[in-house]
Amino acid sequence: MKKLSIVVPFYYEEKVAQETYNRLFKVVSNLTDYEYEMIFVNDGSQDNTLPILKNIANLDPNVKVISFSRNFGHQAAVTAGLKEVTGDVCIIIDADLQDPPELIPEMLKLWEDGNAVVYGKRKSRDGESAFKLLTAKGFYTLLNKLSDVSIPKDTGDFRLVDKKVVDELNNLPEHNKFLRGLWSWLGYKQTPFEYERAERFAGETHYPLKKMLKLASDGIFGFSKKPVTFIGISGVCLMVLMFVFLVIGIISAVTNGMAFVWFLLSAMNFIGGLILICLYFIGNYIVRIADNTANRPQYVVEERINS
Repeated sequence: MKKLSIVVPFYYEEKVAQETYNRLFKVVSNLTDYEYEMIFVNDGSQDNTLPILKNIANLDPNVKVISFSRNFGHQAAVTAGLKEVTGDVCIIIDADLQDPPELIPEMLKLWEDGNAVVYGKRKSRDGESAFKLLTAKGFYTLLNKLSDVSIPKDTGDFRLVDKKVVDELNNLPEHNKFLRGLWSWLGYKQTPFEYERAERFAGETHYPLKKMLKLASDGIFGFSKKPVTFIGISGVCLMVLMFVFLVIGIISAVTNGMAFVWFLLSAMNFIGGLILICLYFIGNYIVRIADNTANRPQYVVEERINS
């Protein structure tokens, strides 16, 4: 009999934790050809999320609970769950129930047809602001223009992944993982699965703009070297501009000395801003190198149940 692993990260999800388990259990109970395990990762929640997960694990031995010592982030929580996977196939799904667990059987059929990765592709996203929808579309458009790897648009972490692909990802030692990009980078036979994304079952999102920007940064700097190319092109352009400025400056100095001063200040501000942007790009690559060479773990597990 085949075995299904389900990885679910939790962060301040006390209002949905029990319902998430109930709906997942209802789905796996009807999968007569599969054994199951659920891997719940508490990403440093300080509300009642962990006590609820503990109670579930005490009643169902097929539920593993991993609790972090603090909040290490969504990608770290998913990574920790993937390390615990023992099934033949794995489903990654968020706890907020925006991605319906009832779609899992259809995704399994696509896996049985030979697909190693089945990624959820959103046809609609109920309950999300116009700002989030617009920025998400802009991010994926920019990322695909910069990256050498094609990353599907309108996708999140909701997906099915074959165990052999999970094992390959677990062998990647890098920090600041952008999992959506890594699945594409690994290759294998992949297919989309379109669905309607629902509103949150309850509670509020704990993924603010700051965390979204961090995720976007990991995606861009983890999958593209083109910002470095931009720096080189900018240097050439600056040399040309400086020559033009020099010519204009000489003419301005002859005709109107004060105009030359204002022109020179504007040029310096422009060049200074561009240099800071270039330093930001370089700094991000250096920070990623420092994170990987520091050899610190990506997360710290404080407690395990059934694991």
